[in-house]
Amino acid sequence: MPDSSHLITVPVGKLGIIPLESCKALGEKVDSYLARWRAERHNEHKDNITFAGYERDSYILKSSCPRFGSGEAKGTLQDSVRGTDVYIMVDVVNHSIEYKICGKTNMMSPDDHYSDMKRVIAAMAGKANRITVIMPFMYESRQHKRSSRESLDCAIALQELVGLGVDNIITFDAHDPRVQNAIPYSGFENIMPTYQFIKTLLRTTPDLTLDSDHMMVISPDEGAMNRAIYFANHLGVDVGMFYKRRDYTTIVNGKNPIVAHEFLGDSVEGKDVIIIDDMIASGESMLDVARQLKARKARRVYCLATFGLFTAGLDIFDQAKAEGTIEKVITTNLTYQDPELFNHDWYESADLSKYIATLIDHLNHNASISSLLDQSERIQSRIQEYKEFGTISDNYKAPTV
Repeated sequence: MPDSSHLITVPVGKLGIIPLESCKALGEKVDSYLARWRAERHNEHKDNITFAGYERDSYILKSSCPRFGSGEAKGTLQDSVRGTDVYIMVDVVNHSIEYKICGKTNMMSPDDHYSDMKRVIAAMAGKANRITVIMPFMYESRQHKRSSRESLDCAIALQELVGLGVDNIITFDAHDPRVQNAIPYSGFENIMPTYQFIKTLLRTTPDLTLDSDHMMVISPDEGAMNRAIYFANHLGVDVGMFYKRRDYTTIVNGKNPIVAHEFLGDSVEGKDVIIIDDMIASGESMLDVARQLKARKARRVYCLATFGLFTAGLDIFDQAKAEGTIEKVITTNLTYQDPELFNHDWYESADLSKYIATLIDHLNHNASISSLLDQSERIQSRIQEYKEFGTISDNYKAPTV
């Protein structure tokens, strides 16, 4: 991470983190990093009144959203937020939380998580100094444009948050980052976890050859092409793309079914192939691409996606691994991860908690985050380390030229 010793500016307010129940595990990891860093930071102004509450054991503010028997809820705060720089963390696709309606168990949906976040914001009653929402998976991001008489849910949600007093919104790998045009006068950061992907891939795979003769990056559709090009440029390899032929006369599970995947690109024969996308929903589309790549005699197939939803379960990935279709799947911990995932040898997790903690630390000081958003130098240092030593470590520093 970039040197944080320069964070000596006065914080915009006392730091407070509110990880909702959906994002509790990630929030606790972020909190532990911040508590340790600020305890170790040598800052001559720490004793100044403007730094009151700067060094604490935890920055988490207690909140809850209890529900009535009818399923209705309310947002409550157990800690004061007056004058606080608040960071609310929410995972709208966490499907592991349940509640009761008329005695029957109901699973929390993205709508429920989003509503709970609004309830917590409403409970602040405008007393917070600044509110930043960290929503890794952007709510309704898949409904980002209108193709017929359809609602523009993502744009509506963004405008609603701004109307509630949210100053900044931080998301990761938005399905279409142009949704920020709905709130042109508000802060919106769309962050790509490319560095964490490359770090995890290199750390867990000791025998990769990083050149265009032995490796290729594949975009599973035209929408993922930009991230595939960025990834491939860092690795110094070629790019290929599949495009989806859909049946627009039919709708299945809310979308037009894919008839076939057509490939554009050079030969993948004998090469390790990386398929990169923003999410794995059911996984069927990505596995279909992987099978076609294996049919074209690709050596090994690695599937990388920011969000691993696995809506169709894990059995199809077990089968694909057993058949030799895939070698490894890497997703981040930005969304809920079923504990069962970690029992499968084909799965690896890319941890983003340290990165989020660094973002919060800088933003609380009103320090620039440009160096955090542009990860090119860090990516290249890790690739150089891997080429030199065949592995990567946490204390490696790139040689100066």
